[in-house]
Amino acid sequence: MTFTLQHSDQHSRARAGLIETAHGTIETPIFMPVGTAGTVKAVHQHELANDIAAQICLGNTYHLYLRPGLDVLRLAGGLHRFNGWSGPVLTDSGGFQVYSLAHRRKIKEEGVTFQSHIDGSKHHFTPEGVMDIQRVIGADIIMAFDECTPYPCEYRYAQKSMELTHRWLARCVGRFDETEPLYGYSQTLFPIVQGSTYPELRKISAETIAAFGRDGNAIGGLSVGEPAEEMYAMTELVTDILPKDKPRYLMGVGTPENILECIARGIDMFDCVLPTRNARHGMLYTADGIINIRNSRWKEDFSPIDAGSPVPASRTHTRAYLRHLFINEEILGMQLATLQNLGFFLWLVGEARRRIFDGSFSDWKNQMVRSVSTRL
Repeated sequence: MTFTLQHSDQHSRARAGLIETAHGTIETPIFMPVGTAGTVKAVHQHELANDIAAQICLGNTYHLYLRPGLDVLRLAGGLHRFNGWSGPVLTDSGGFQVYSLAHRRKIKEEGVTFQSHIDGSKHHFTPEGVMDIQRVIGADIIMAFDECTPYPCEYRYAQKSMELTHRWLARCVGRFDETEPLYGYSQTLFPIVQGSTYPELRKISAETIAAFGRDGNAIGGLSVGEPAEEMYAMTELVTDILPKDKPRYLMGVGTPENILECIARGIDMFDCVLPTRNARHGMLYTADGIINIRNSRWKEDFSPIDAGSPVPASRTHTRAYLRHLFINEEILGMQLATLQNLGFFLWLVGEARRRIFDGSFSDWKNQMVRSVSTRL
C-alpha cells in the first residue's frame, strides 16, 4: 500500500490524497461503508460500485470468524471472491467487540476469551491469532488487535488498557511480518491509537504507534459516548503527532457533522454504521438536513427523495412513495434509504476533497455543518 499526499488546505488541517492498494485506488478523504458480515446491509455489490461509487468497504474479523468461518473463507479464496466485491477491503480486528461485548469476554495479557453472541460457544483471540484470521479473510488493510475503552473511563484503567494495546501491537507486528499473504496480493497493517479522552495518554499512544513506522495509522476509542468537543480535541492532538505522509483513519466516526469537523483536523478515512442503520429506521441524510421519512408531513410530498443526490433512485422516487414503503414495511424502502444515505456520505467526502483542492473547504465546511445537522 502507498499513500500520496496531493494537497493540503491553507486554513485547516484538511488534506487530499491517494491510497494505492492491490484492489484499487482510494481517493481521500473517504468514507467506508460497513459490511460487518461480508455485506453492506440492504445494498448489492453492484450498487456499491456503480450507484454510490464506494471505493473501499469494511468487514469485521469477529463476525466473519464466527460466520461463515475461516474454512469457508479460505476455500473461497478470501472475502473478495466470497462476496464478489472487487474493490479494496479493510477489516476491523475484533477489538471493538472487546468493548461492545463486555458482558461476554475476559481480557488477559495473552488475549481475550469471549462467548459467541450466536450460540454461547467460547473462543480465544490473541494478537497473533487475529493476524492469522485477517490473513485468511484477505483484506487489503488489516487492523491491529486492541482494547477499545468505554466512556467514561477512569484514568488508571485507560492507562493500563493503552499499555496492553501497545504490547499487543508489538505482537501483531511480529506475527504480521513473519507471515505472508495467502492469495497473491499484499496486505498492510494499521496500528491503533488509544488513551480514552486523556490528552497525556493520547500523546503517549500516538508517539508509540508512530514509532512502529507502519503504512498507515488509526485512532480508536472515540465516538463511544464522549461529547463531540472531546472527540475533536483528541483527534486534533493525535493528528499533530501522527506522520503526515501516512493515512489517518478515525474508527467508527460518525455523523456528517463529525466527519466534516474531523476532516478539518487532518483525518483521511472514516467508517460508521449510522448511514445504514439509521436508513433502516427511516432516517435520511441530505445536504439540506435530516429527514424522518415516516413523518406524516411527507405523505403527499411528491418531490424527489433528494433532488441533488448522486443516487439515481433518490432523484426518481418521491418522498411520498418512500414513506409509503416504510409505513407498509416494504423491504424496498430500506434499500432506497440505505442507498440515499451512503450516496450522501460518499458525496460529502468527495465534495470535501474537491473543496480542499480549490481552496474553499473551510468556508464550505462551516456552512455544511449547519445544514447537515438541521432536522427537516
